This record gives sequence, C-alpha cells and structure tokens, in this order.
Amino acid sequence: MSDKPTVLFVCVHNAGRSQMAAGYLQHLAGDRVEVMSSGSAPKDSINPVAVEVMLEEGIDISLNEPKILTDEQVQASDVVITMGCGDACKFYPGKRYEDWELEDPAGQDADAVRRIRDDIRGRIEQLISEIAPE
Repeated sequence: MSDKPTVLFVCVHNAGRSQMAAGYLQHLAGDRVEVMSSGSAPKDSINPVAVEVMLEEGIDISLNEPKILTDEQVQASDVVITMGCGDACKFYPGKRYEDWELEDPAGQDADAVRRIRDDIRGRIEQLISEIAPE
C-alpha cells in the first residue's frame, strides 16, 4: 500500500451501498485516502433515499453519478470492497479484497436505508483504523 491507500467500493448498481460507503470514507478519512466507487451494472442515478439519509449525516452524495466498473479501477486500488456483485470484480494479486454482505437499499424505505447506512459507517470506521489511522 502506498502512503495514501486507494479504496474501491463495488456494488451492482453503484447507486446505494457503494455510494454511501464512498461518501463516508471520504468524509471521515479526508485526504488520507483516495476513494472510488463503481458498479457491475450501474443505474442512471443515485438512489434518492440513499441521498436523503446521507444528508442526515451531513454528507452530500447527490452530485455523484453511477459508474461502470473497469479493470483499471481495480488495478489502481489497494483495497477492493465488494457488496453483492459476486464475480463481476476481477481478482488481481496483491490487493486486499473484502466482501461486505449488506442488504440492497433499492426500493427500501428511509428507515431500512438508515440501518444499512449505519452498518456501513461502522465498517468504514473499522477500515479507516486499519488502513489510514490518524
């Protein structure tokens, strides 16, 4: 890992889980990490309920756009965190891979998405303590 680790979050649609995780990591770790997110089959826009519940935390992900996963993103990353995208993410030796089993927020109400958000925050705080402690 370089001085500044790069973390890639991948989920299927890149519209909820991975966007919330990227938002938290950027917000909580600041410039100590590089953050990317993408999806194996990205949607056209970010889940509005995910945007709403992240705003409650003071994090605005409304301007983010879902992106397609590329090999280049994986190769440029030190840590690759997948969230329900199965084998869509190619494996490259020397990377740290984690699969976070998180419920998909698509179609869920705000209370359900808040629970997913809070689960993600706890995982992000743990990740920061491991890869970019202050």
